[in-house]
Amino acid sequence: MKYISTRGNQQNLTSAEAIIKGLADDGGLFVPDSMPKVDMAFIEGLRSLSYQERAVKVLSQFLTDYTQEEIEGCVNRAYGNGKFDDEAIAPLNLLKDVSVLELWHGPTSAFKDMALQLLPQLLSTALKKTGEKNEVLILVATSGDTGKAALEGFKDVDQTKIMVFYPDNGVSRIQRLQMVTQEGGNVAVTAVKGNFDDAQSGVKAIFSDKAFNEELKEKNVSLSSANSINWGRLVPQIVYYFSAYADMLKAGRIKAGDEVSFIVPTGNFGNILAGFYAKSMGLPVKKLICASNTNNVLTDFLNTGVYDRNREFYKTISPSMDILISSNLERLLYHVTGDTSKVAGWMKELAETGRYDVGAEVLNKIKAIFSADWSDDTATKGMISKEYNSEKYIPDPHTAVAWNAFCKQADQKNTIVVSTASPYKFNESVLTALGKDIEGKDEFQLLDELAEINSFAIPNGLAKLKTAIVSHKNVVEKDKMPKSVSEFALNKIK
Repeated sequence: MKYISTRGNQQNLTSAEAIIKGLADDGGLFVPDSMPKVDMAFIEGLRSLSYQERAVKVLSQFLTDYTQEEIEGCVNRAYGNGKFDDEAIAPLNLLKDVSVLELWHGPTSAFKDMALQLLPQLLSTALKKTGEKNEVLILVATSGDTGKAALEGFKDVDQTKIMVFYPDNGVSRIQRLQMVTQEGGNVAVTAVKGNFDDAQSGVKAIFSDKAFNEELKEKNVSLSSANSINWGRLVPQIVYYFSAYADMLKAGRIKAGDEVSFIVPTGNFGNILAGFYAKSMGLPVKKLICASNTNNVLTDFLNTGVYDRNREFYKTISPSMDILISSNLERLLYHVTGDTSKVAGWMKELAETGRYDVGAEVLNKIKAIFSADWSDDTATKGMISKEYNSEKYIPDPHTAVAWNAFCKQADQKNTIVVSTASPYKFNESVLTALGKDIEGKDEFQLLDELAEINSFAIPNGLAKLKTAIVSHKNVVEKDKMPKSVSEFALNKIK
């Protein structure tokens, strides 16, 4: 299997080469040149396997240039050694009225661990396979969770450095602490004055600056990405859709061949796009429901076919979805149309005018698979309170957005709510939603207070923040991001 650009240049890479490169030369995203297909026997065969064994089988469909031994090694290093606090890795919590796919049992308590524990292993193996000698500098823009998960995954990985940009005052207090206290000799964390889209656009501009990239290569440094624009970040996420279906079979909630639906809180469209890949491979998926917060650009697009980021940006209690430029939507447009020139044209329109319209024909194809809903902060808080009172289960503010969308569905049969973060990462918002007084309390007092009513203990990685040392204090204007990257590449900052 080869990987090509969504925008149509002539690159034709192996998965290892695509993972190292991150972004295509024409600014497009790498996609497989064909879609692997699996049958029900393959899916039923996952039922009795561990998550790691399921991952090897699914990943092997896409990473055809990796050996079986290489994939097994990557998977075992990513999900073994006690890194996850649940042996199931991505357990399916079977509540009374709904099944909840919990993706936050990794070291940073967010779903990004599912991919970002594996991506460094895939990249490190790819560097050896391809004979790449340059040091790889990973650039990441984060709205909160990706940054810490990437830092933790790439910490002290040979032949790599990682630099994370996050919006100053645009992440939760816990998320910020997780990043600015990060240890490791190859890491840097920098706040950007602006919002997430400013940080993401800045990183994309750096990747697209050919002169800047050539200057770095002269110093034996190559850029790559850990954002979900990198195929190696997206492909691990396909696994947990298959795993959830296998667990539904194992629990007797469905029979082989029954269709399931997934409701996914998403801002950058990567998480739900992984579900699209699973469906395209043959997983019996009825519907993929995109759940947004007040920054509901995706909901509007999936309902109208018009993508328009020219709107007010809102800071919400679900900050990881505070995004107006959803990068992975480009991959969906390629798969739906198969037309790289159209995709390139729409992305050009987006860059120049902030909007594009895919038209009725393309929209109808998308609506056959996707639907969408959104919640404001009031509805999100209400859902947190409702689920605690009815099930004694506390969803975080992102999961609550998806849960609210679930409650609005006319057909709730065999529907799985995808839970993307631990409530402890957003203890201030969660406790407020539950009517608790948080006035004058710091984040660690809030952690303890939430622990008194939550069925899950405080994750170890969050508990340790209380004594962690803040070592990353850099703040830059968005136009100064390239300078900070260059300085870090030359070991002038940490």
